[in-house]
Amino acid sequence: VQLQASGGGLVQTGASVRLSCAASGRSFSNGGMAWFRQAPGQERRMIGAIRWSTANTFYGDSFTRDRFIISRDITKSTGYLQVINLKPEDTATYYCAVKEYGNLAQPYDYWGRGTQVTVSS
Repeated sequence: VQLQASGGGLVQTGASVRLSCAASGRSFSNGGMAWFRQAPGQERRMIGAIRWSTANTFYGDSFTRDRFIISRDITKSTGYLQVINLKPEDTATYYCAVKEYGNLAQPYDYWGRGTQVTVSS
């Protein structure tokens, strides 16, 4: 599976951003897609994931559904992460990853290169 993330950039505090992750190659219809982020000097953290077949989502600790929205469009083989009301602490490199099957909380098989989101105060 090849993943291409896009949609990052420099945004102002309070704005929203929608990141896209276009997938190609092997099917992962029995698995799902997750979003992670890594801020400077910090460990990579899981934001959440979406089961590809059902669109069921779950979110990691400290990532609430009112600010982080994960979705997908099967017809476009693309996943999305929308972040609402951006704060400077949301500045990070955002990654998408795909798992072909199984528990979406477990390690992922394929990773995109990441897209940078920088939030100005």
